[in-house]
Amino acid sequence: MNHFKKNALSRVIAYFSMEIAVDERIPTYSGGLGVLAGDTLNAAAAVGFSMVGVSLLYRKGYFFQRIDEEGIQREEPVEWIVDDFLVEQPPRVKIRLEKREVTLRAWLYEIKHQDHTVPVYFLDTDLAENDPYDRTLSGFLYGGDERYRLCQEAVLGIGGVKMLRALGYEKIDRFHMNEGHSSLLTLELLREQMAAVGHEQASWEDIEAVRSLCVFTTHTPVASGHDKFPLGLVKQVLPFFPVHGELRDIFCCGDFLNMTYLALNLSHYINGVAKRHSEVSRMLFSHYEIDAITNGVHVPSWLSSPIQKLFDGYIPRWKEDIFSIRYAISIPLKEIWEAHLINKRLLLDFVNREKNMGMDIDNFTIGFARRMTAYKRPELIFTRLERLNAIARSVGPIQLIFAGKAHPKDEEGKKIIQRIHAIRPSLVPEIKLVFLENYDLALAKRIVAGVDLWLNNPKPPFEASGTSGMKAAINGVPSLSVLDGWWIEGCIEGTTGWSIGMDVFQLKEAKEGDYSNDRDAMALYDKLEKVIMPIFYKNPEAYALIMRSCIAINGSFFNAQRMLMQYVLKAYY
Repeated sequence: MNHFKKNALSRVIAYFSMEIAVDERIPTYSGGLGVLAGDTLNAAAAVGFSMVGVSLLYRKGYFFQRIDEEGIQREEPVEWIVDDFLVEQPPRVKIRLEKREVTLRAWLYEIKHQDHTVPVYFLDTDLAENDPYDRTLSGFLYGGDERYRLCQEAVLGIGGVKMLRALGYEKIDRFHMNEGHSSLLTLELLREQMAAVGHEQASWEDIEAVRSLCVFTTHTPVASGHDKFPLGLVKQVLPFFPVHGELRDIFCCGDFLNMTYLALNLSHYINGVAKRHSEVSRMLFSHYEIDAITNGVHVPSWLSSPIQKLFDGYIPRWKEDIFSIRYAISIPLKEIWEAHLINKRLLLDFVNREKNMGMDIDNFTIGFARRMTAYKRPELIFTRLERLNAIARSVGPIQLIFAGKAHPKDEEGKKIIQRIHAIRPSLVPEIKLVFLENYDLALAKRIVAGVDLWLNNPKPPFEASGTSGMKAAINGVPSLSVLDGWWIEGCIEGTTGWSIGMDVFQLKEAKEGDYSNDRDAMALYDKLEKVIMPIFYKNPEAYALIMRSCIAINGSFFNAQRMLMQYVLKAYY
C-alpha cells in the first residue's frame, strides 16, 4: 500500500469550491477555478487519497456562448439532463435564509481510478417544497445580484457541511476552501463546536478549534476581486450571523462581510497559487502568513492521445509515477514532431470544418484561449497591426486561434470580443484569425494540444497562477508569456518557451505607471519576428527540441499530483 493510500485510511479532506469541472458535459464550471478543482480531485483519486468534493449544482450552467456575425456575445442557458450524469442522494438538509427554511439535496458524481473513488456532491435547491426564489439558487453559476450570490454561498458553505454530516461524514479532518466563496462553512463548524462544548456564545477556544480544521487557498491578487457583502444584507439573509460583540472583527471587515477575510481569520493554513502570487497576497493581506503552492494540472485529463502513446512507449508506468515524465527528454524529436502534427491536424480540421477558415498545417499557429477580460489583454498582439502584418509577410504566415467567454456583466470583456472579431479585414492574407465560440473543456483540450505556440500576456501582477500554459506544455506546446503567475517558475528562456517584456527583477520593482501595453506589444513582436518564428520555419528540429523540453521539464513538475502532495505535507497534516 503506497504512502497516500495509507493516509487515505486515516484522513478525510472535504474540498469546497463554487465550481468544479468533473466532465465536459456537466456545466458546473466557468473557467480556471473549477478546472483546478476538478484536477485536484482527479489527482486525489489517482493517488488514492481520501477527499470529498462539495459544490453547487447549476441547472442552467454558466452560459452557452454564441457569437453573432458582428462579434456580439449572446448568452443562453445551458440545457442538460442532470440525472444522465449524477445520482440523487437520499438525505435532505435544511438551512435558514432570511425567514425561510430552504431544503437541500445532493447529487453524486464519482471520480474513479482503479480501486479508489473520490465522491463529488453537488448541492441542489430546486425542490417543490422550497420558495420559488430559493429554487433558482440552483440556476446559474456567477449569476444574479448580491443577494443571490450570498444565498448561493450560504447554501455552499453552511449547507455543504450539513449535507456531509447527513451523508455520514462525521469525522472530517480538514475543510479546504478553494477561494472565499465557501467560507461560510466556518460558521457551521463554529456552531457545531459550540454545541459540542455547550457554549451559547463563541469563545476564542471555539475559534481556535475551527481554525485548526480549515485550509484556505486564495486565487485573487487584487482587493477588488474578493467577494464582500454589506452587513445590512448579511443581517437580512443570515439573521444569525454574529455581527456584534468582541469577536466581530473575526467575521467582519468594516461595514462588510468580506468572504476572503472570513476565510483568512478562520484558517490555520493559507496559500497562494504560485510563488509570485503568494508574495503579492502577503502585501495585500500583510497580517497573515500566506504560503505558496503552485498550481498543477491533472496530466491524464489533459494529455492528447498522440503524446500519451509516446509516454506509453518510452516511459513505462508513467501514470504511477508522474514525475517520471522527465524521461520524455529521451523521446526522439522526430516522434515528438509527428505526434504534434497529428494534434495540429485534428485542431485545424475542426476549425476549418466549423468556421470555413482554410487554415494550413504548415503555417505557424498561435493559440489564445481564456476568459475574455481586460487584465488578460487579449488584444495585445493586435496593438500595431502594421508590425504584425509585416512579420507575417517577411517571416512566414501566422494563424491565430482565439476562444473565451466574457462574463455576462463584463461589458468591456464583451467589447474585446467584438473588436477582435472586427480586426480580420485589416489583416494581410498571410494572417488568418478565428474566434471559436463556447469555450469549454472539450474545446480547450483541442486547442492546447494543437497550436504551435501558447500566448499569454496578462497585466502583472494580476495573474495569480494560470494553468492553460501547463496544459499546453504537457502536450509539447511552448508558451510565449509575460513573467507572471506560474510562468515565472516555468520559463527557461529558449528551452521551455519565451518571456515577454520585463524580467522578474524589473517586475518586482515596477509601479503601476511602469506597465505599457505598447512596450509589451513591441517585445512580443520582437520575439515572434527574431526568435520564435525563424526557428519554426527554418529549423523545425530545434523547435521540436523546445517542445520536448516543455514536456520533460514543465510537465513533470507542474502537475496536480505534485500539488496535492504539497497540500498533504503542508496543509492537511
